[in-house]
Amino acid sequence: MVTTHNLGFPRIGAKRELKFALESYWKGQSSSDELKALGAQLRQRHWQNQSHLDLVPVGDFAFYDQVLDMSFTLGNLPERVRGFHGDQLDNYFRVARGRSAVGAEEHAGCCGGVSAGEMTKWFDTNYHYIVPEFTAATEFKLDASRLLEQLNEAKVQGINAKPVIIGPVTYLWVGKAKDDSNKLALLERLLPVYVELLDQLATQGVEWVQIDEPVLVTELDADWQHAFNLAYHHLKTSRVKLLLATYFGPLQENLYLASNLPVAGLHLDAINARDEIPSLLNLLPSHKVLSLGVINGRNIWKTDLGAVLNWLEPIAERLGERLWIAPSCSLLHVPVDLVSEQKLDSEIKSWLAFALQKLDELKVLATALDKGRDTVKVELAANQVAIAARSASPLVNNPAVKAAIASINPALGQRKSPYPARARKQAALLNLPAYPTTTIGSFPQTAEIRQARSQFKSGELDEVGYKVAMQAEITRSVREQEALGLDVLVHGEAERNDMVEYFGEQLDGYAFSQFGWVQSYGSRCVKPPILFGDISRPKAMTVEWIKYAQSLTSKPMKGMLTGPVTILNWSFVRDDQPRSVSCYQLALAIREEVLDLEKAGVKVIQIDEAALREGLPLRKSQWKQYLDWAVESFRITANGVADETQIHTHMCYSEFNDIIASIADMDADVITIETSRSDMELLDVFDDFKYPNEIGPGVYDIHSPNIPTQEHIVQLMKKAAERIPVERLWVNPDCGLKTRQWAEVIPALTNMVAAAKALRASA
Repeated sequence: MVTTHNLGFPRIGAKRELKFALESYWKGQSSSDELKALGAQLRQRHWQNQSHLDLVPVGDFAFYDQVLDMSFTLGNLPERVRGFHGDQLDNYFRVARGRSAVGAEEHAGCCGGVSAGEMTKWFDTNYHYIVPEFTAATEFKLDASRLLEQLNEAKVQGINAKPVIIGPVTYLWVGKAKDDSNKLALLERLLPVYVELLDQLATQGVEWVQIDEPVLVTELDADWQHAFNLAYHHLKTSRVKLLLATYFGPLQENLYLASNLPVAGLHLDAINARDEIPSLLNLLPSHKVLSLGVINGRNIWKTDLGAVLNWLEPIAERLGERLWIAPSCSLLHVPVDLVSEQKLDSEIKSWLAFALQKLDELKVLATALDKGRDTVKVELAANQVAIAARSASPLVNNPAVKAAIASINPALGQRKSPYPARARKQAALLNLPAYPTTTIGSFPQTAEIRQARSQFKSGELDEVGYKVAMQAEITRSVREQEALGLDVLVHGEAERNDMVEYFGEQLDGYAFSQFGWVQSYGSRCVKPPILFGDISRPKAMTVEWIKYAQSLTSKPMKGMLTGPVTILNWSFVRDDQPRSVSCYQLALAIREEVLDLEKAGVKVIQIDEAALREGLPLRKSQWKQYLDWAVESFRITANGVADETQIHTHMCYSEFNDIIASIADMDADVITIETSRSDMELLDVFDDFKYPNEIGPGVYDIHSPNIPTQEHIVQLMKKAAERIPVERLWVNPDCGLKTRQWAEVIPALTNMVAAAKALRASA
């Protein structure tokens, strides 16, 4: 009998219950007991959803982030939060976001917020994690209470639990040394804590533990490869069986290493590494379990079940009970339930599978393997009809778009003049001071904005009324910026529900769910658009709003767009053609919008590429191919304008140092990047790389409610000026302000503008 299991389940709830509970708690509107009770309810429901599996993951639920959970389990807390005397959950949120619930710090006798932990992307996903911090003096001390409590809950529910933890090597790899120490040297201190954790789980009657080591799909040097041997030979005496889980890519040169580690089983992402299965079957010792991720855990298309069975059946015959099947990775990256989608086009809906439907697919595969295909012939036939219908659908294929892609030539990606010539013309036109100030685009999405949007969607508010409501919010944003004294303004994006969904809704080739939410970080959820077909732009998408905003002020108004690479990487993308082709289609569509903005008199246009790095393959050997088409797509979008039109781009919460040459190749006149949480560390690359254009290092961490002081911002900008000439520096937040409150934004931007004035005075 084949064993079925899952690597992780979406934690936010089908209706984003966790998001709303977290935000209520942080505002002081509900208690920690209420938040914890909601977490228990969600876990119970999610385990019930998975109860037909042979093994159900436990410990994959987190109130903010599973990496942060692991840091607390291992007792690895930053020095700045160790003196907190309140509830541990409040201390957890202090690391995550700088402070916890309203009043929590005061109740604990503390002095308020602290610096939030650095946040970056989890491998090549849009999920953000809180980066573990290490120094040469770091010690570890086990606190297994969170995991043991969840395990006890699952036992009461009768769940056959498989605890999920992040492996020791990956934990060190995703962390960051805050001094000059070698974080890998901490492994010998870390392993005894893992031994103690596994021993406690064994005492609780646990048989299998899933230990995630996705770093095995990256290029590892000899020291990190040796770390795996050291770690797992240290853990091999554990009384529990370890399922070593890899995902997001193939193992390649780490295949032999992974297959010979002293663990009871190995999970391989068979979506991305199917070609490695024959070699793995020969390498894997005969006593080990092989778990294959046969359902795509990161996209929402139905699995071709017949095709999977064609290659899986011989493996099942060979391995027998040693074969396990699962999704390729945690289902954290997909929405919960397709059944809730009542407004989605029925044809497109028939092509999709969300988390619960993926587990149903897994059940069909297991039944076919155990009892034969005839026992599930109805399900297999329906699946094949859907797969064939999608392939042939005229909704997917647009000959005009394909012709436009075929006509792309290098001239589309070239500006008329090099940057120095453009910069002189732009300076003369815009007449900006030194250290010009701006924001990244969005301002707070107030209750009034959300109410107007909801009423418009429900029909309670007509189009004219909605337009009036949005113009009022735009007016408010412009007036606030003028009062603050910002130099280049934005319209605030009141009309936009999301920086990707807003554009997708106006492009042909996209579909939209009602409840297809996935977690990005903490309480921040996104609803990725579904890119199902060839992309085109029927009409202008932003011009009317930007023109209205510009009519309110004599200061430059930025036109705000999301770039093609980010729209691609933050969508559920069709899997029937190369991603590069879809990106070029998006580039041509957004290029039309750029040109229309310029025709409307907009002289500053920002094209956000927040997700450029996120799309990088996990192996550097494959980076060039991706960066070539990603950078070209941006240039196609941006470079049809006159020299006088200033093009900005924005990137956030990723490591950019190792792709800085490609960022420079984008040839944006101004780039704004996140640097506040990393204390300008991201600018270290400019010690060696002479970035040619203008740059705005983010000085206000908008993902924390903490208000930056004028002195702190001045200090950060002085660090930046050590690497970038003053005449090419901008002052700005590190991301958009939609998730903040006006009560936080006004004082923060007041300090930012004051800092810029102080810098000008001292220049």
